[in-house]
Amino acid sequence: MMETSLSRRTVLGAGIAAAGTLAMPAVLRAQDKSLKVGVYGGYFKKSFDSHIFPDFTKATGIAVESVAEPTGEAWLVQLEQAAKAGQAPADLSMMSQTTTLKGQATELWTPLDTSKFKHYGDLLPRFINKYPDGRVAGIGAVAWWITLVSNTDVFKEAPTSWAALWEDDKKDKLGLLALASNSFLLEVTAKTFFGGTDALSTADGLDKAFAKLAEVKPNVRLWYRDEAQFEQALKSGEIPMGQYYHDVTGLAIADGFHVRSTFPKEGGIQDSGNWCLSRASKKVDEAHAFIDYMSQPSIQGLMSRKVGTQPTLKKEVLDLNEKEFAAVSSDIEPIIPRYDLYTSKADEINQKWTELIVG
Repeated sequence: MMETSLSRRTVLGAGIAAAGTLAMPAVLRAQDKSLKVGVYGGYFKKSFDSHIFPDFTKATGIAVESVAEPTGEAWLVQLEQAAKAGQAPADLSMMSQTTTLKGQATELWTPLDTSKFKHYGDLLPRFINKYPDGRVAGIGAVAWWITLVSNTDVFKEAPTSWAALWEDDKKDKLGLLALASNSFLLEVTAKTFFGGTDALSTADGLDKAFAKLAEVKPNVRLWYRDEAQFEQALKSGEIPMGQYYHDVTGLAIADGFHVRSTFPKEGGIQDSGNWCLSRASKKVDEAHAFIDYMSQPSIQGLMSRKVGTQPTLKKEVLDLNEKEFAAVSSDIEPIIPRYDLYTSKADEINQKWTELIVG
């Protein structure tokens, strides 16, 4: 699931690395206070290394060693195996919603003490990942949007609904993400045609969503895993419509390309990652201090301005003005992925996806 997000973050991180206008102080090596934090590699990691970690150390005296995570579930497997041996390759890690859920199955995550987070009450509930019994397994680190994107030279009018993907004039003109678990097109189909993502909770509802989504196939030129491939085709107009990341599209617009990102009336797709604490970590206090720091409105605002990620806090507590907020988010109710399906029914969904959609 995270493989596309990594290359996207790599692109995004370049912006924050280049935007580092102030030279950051060297990390202060505290004798007894340190924390290993796992973040996605490349420029995303460089962004944290230059913009976030030094200021955190300055504020708390806790030294940070950043660890580059591999993509997908490989990091989850490494953390699981290490925890069995009482080791923590990282104390805190940024985990996708699906891998957070999978880690819950083995109690990999130390439950978090939310009384230690000053802004816990300001977090949007969807960015709090809980065990079935209510213990908190993960706190939202960053969020991002997948929207309906189009080339403004080819399509003069902005689309208003995800239903545009199914229209006859889109034949052989679309670029869509290639996996069920990162495109969330089943959720888009359910929200657009079947009243909401609850329709996917029954076998019949899932079958209907697959059947309706299969109708989009003649319109798809490219099922993409490599975002750069679609981005270039979108910019040139070769593949003039599809789904893509709102933040990267914004960077393309800023660079003068004739593209747009639209939040359809059914909502953009909102995906996100959590901070999760390995049960093998002894740095419980330091980890809580870090999550508390990262959950401040000012730090969430910094991430939005420099990286283009959406804050995980309620809009009213942020220091973003309307223009800054609109650049990274929307007031339209989002389509939230049904992460539970990609853990409880992963094999069934992947098989049907291959047979009916991308096959």
